[in-house]
Amino acid sequence: MDKTLHLAQQPEADALLGRSPLAALTGMLLDQQIPMEWAFAGPYAIAQRMGRDDLDAYEIAAYDPEAFAALLSEKPAVHRYPGAMAKRVQQLCQYLVEHYGGEASAVWEGVATGEELFRRLKELPGYGEQKARIFLALLGKQLGVAPEGWREAAGAYGEEGSYRSVADITGPESLAKVREHKQEMKRAAKEGAAKKATVRPARRTPRQTQG
Repeated sequence: MDKTLHLAQQPEADALLGRSPLAALTGMLLDQQIPMEWAFAGPYAIAQRMGRDDLDAYEIAAYDPEAFAALLSEKPAVHRYPGAMAKRVQQLCQYLVEHYGGEASAVWEGVATGEELFRRLKELPGYGEQKARIFLALLGKQLGVAPEGWREAAGAYGEEGSYRSVADITGPESLAKVREHKQEMKRAAKEGAAKKATVRPARRTPRQTQG
């Protein structure tokens, strides 16, 4: 794996994401409740603070939890919730050590179908269904990992020509399109919630007892 990604919008951080499967998995893990660029710059920041050129699953898995949390909490913090995310990153690395010999790429190497890859990704700590589908789409669209049926397994995120997620970001223009799509989804969700609130039946008041 040695591809060019543009998710962190920082050359050094993006270069690490493109050459390091663990960095890519970690960036996706961090991508929640903070801007995408902040999340995907996280793996590079972690590596730099550990004095490394890359992330190592064995080293992170064995790191003292308090020290690792402190490392992510250094200013500027790697995440809005550095303590919680430090724990998740360590859990991810511990899982990779236990199930894949510490090799992040082993999660997808040799996988025959998109459904199998989706299942493997969903089993990773910190990866729910949506995150697994987005990362599967990123693998297929930008990292050359395209087992049979990968687009179907990725759901809407696998659609060609869509701008739904990080899987579709290849530069500033596509980044703007993905942001626009997310804003539209938020607006639609708010409108839906407002409509539900207006159609709720009025609460019944208890009948008054006749004296």
